[in-house]
Amino acid sequence: MSDVLLIPALPFPTAPSHPGVWRHDEQRGELIAVAPARTDFYINPGGADSADAESMLNAATLLGVPPAGDFQFSARVSVDFRSQYDAGVLLLWIDEQHWGKFCFEFSPAAKPMVVSVVTRGVSDDANAFTVAGRSVRLRVSRVDHVYAYHASTDGETWDLVRVFSLGEALGEHRLGFEAQSPTGDGCTVTFDDIRFTRQRLADLRDGS
Repeated sequence: MSDVLLIPALPFPTAPSHPGVWRHDEQRGELIAVAPARTDFYINPGGADSADAESMLNAATLLGVPPAGDFQFSARVSVDFRSQYDAGVLLLWIDEQHWGKFCFEFSPAAKPMVVSVVTRGVSDDANAFTVAGRSVRLRVSRVDHVYAYHASTDGETWDLVRVFSLGEALGEHRLGFEAQSPTGDGCTVTFDDIRFTRQRLADLRDGS
């Protein structure tokens, strides 16, 4: 880990995995990352001989330990998509075999798409929906020991994408951002309107 980076919207410090990738524009309130080439977090469930995406564990992250208890963590994610699977990500992390990522990703059909991946030894990958444009809002909520992923195109109505658990040892869980370019030479990801609240999400499925 490199030097600590303080994000004003977050009540905990974050640390980058790669030097020179992350910067915070205080005047514009933007967190900007330039994803290194050929980087991703993915463990192919089919193994090394599968024709699916290549397994990698080298993406650039910016992570910290959130406070105990329930929370809602969100950001508008914008990506200058160039290559297949370029993405900006909200990331939950335990270790290299246990993590969950919520992605705004460039699909094989060259369309911006909301994607989620939960990894417990191998990755469980699921596409949600395509987005018209190069920005979308993503949100990670913790309710007791359960996490929920929601996405919004307007910042008002939030669509449930996934509910899952990474176990009950919540003190070991880290939270933050990731930028990736698995098949390309890099991309720029901008996170803005970053919000963190300790308010419990009352209903996972009513659009709130």
